[in-house]
Amino acid sequence: MQMQHLTDTTGAAAQPPVLDVRHVEKVYGSRNNVTRALADVSFTVQRGEFVGIMGASGSGKSTLLNCVSTIDAVTSGHVFIDGVDVTGMKPAKLTRFRREQLGFIFQDSNLLDTLTARENIALPLTISRVPAREVQVRVEAVASRLSITGVLDKYPYQMSGGQQQRVAAARALVGDPAIIMADEPTGALDSKNARLLLECFETMNRTYRATVLMVTHDSFAASYTNRVLFIRDGRIFTELRRGAASRQEFFNRIMEVVAMMGGEGSDAL
Repeated sequence: MQMQHLTDTTGAAAQPPVLDVRHVEKVYGSRNNVTRALADVSFTVQRGEFVGIMGASGSGKSTLLNCVSTIDAVTSGHVFIDGVDVTGMKPAKLTRFRREQLGFIFQDSNLLDTLTARENIALPLTISRVPAREVQVRVEAVASRLSITGVLDKYPYQMSGGQQQRVAAARALVGDPAIIMADEPTGALDSKNARLLLECFETMNRTYRATVLMVTHDSFAASYTNRVLFIRDGRIFTELRRGAASRQEFFNRIMEVVAMMGGEGSDAL
C-alpha cells in the first residue's frame, strides 16, 4: 500500500520554491512495449534545502534527477526552476540555462585531466566570461570553504578520489547555481572520503545556502540531508523530514522506511 507523504505547510513553504515539479511522467518504448519510469510525480524544493532521493534500482530515482536537471525530457508534466518552466524551453536556451542555473556532481568527478583543480573549478565562470580577477577571488573563496586550497594547483591524477569529488563540488558551487544536482556522489568513495564529501555538502548547504538535490542508494549519505523522498515504481512512496532530530536519529528513521520498502542494511536502496 502506498504511503501518503506529508507536506510541511509552515515557515519555508511561504517562500516560492526554487524547484517545482508538477505531475511529471516519463514513458519509454513503443506503443506495444511501454515502460512508465515516472508516474505523476509532484513535489517542491525550497531554496536552501538539502534533499535526498532514494529508491531501489529501477525505481525511477535517476530518471527523476535527469528530468529535473533537463538532461532528459519529460513525457508530460512541468518542471519549474526559479519560476522558469524548463520543460518548454528550446534547446539553445535550455543549454544556456543549464550552464548558468544548474550545478552537477556525478559518481565520477568528471574533471578535465588536462586542467588543474583551480582551472576545473574556474571553468563555469570562464565559459560565462566572468572577469579573470573575479574568477580567482571566487575560486579561492570556495576552495577555502571546502578545504581544498592545498590541491588547487594539482591535476586530477595527483589527487585522491575524495579530493577530486570535492573539487567537482566546488566547480558545481562556484557559479552560484539555483540547484546543485548530485547523482550517487559517494558511490565510488571509501567510507572516510564519503564522510568528507558529505561534510562538504553540509558546508555548501549551511554556509552558502546552496540547494542540493542528491540521488543516493545509501542511508548513511541520506542522513546528512534535511529531507528524503523515497521513490518506488516511479512514484513518491513517502518522505521524511529531519527537523530537530540528530543525524543518528534521522538515519534510524530512514532505515525504518528502507525496511518497510523491502530493503536490508544501509546499501539496500
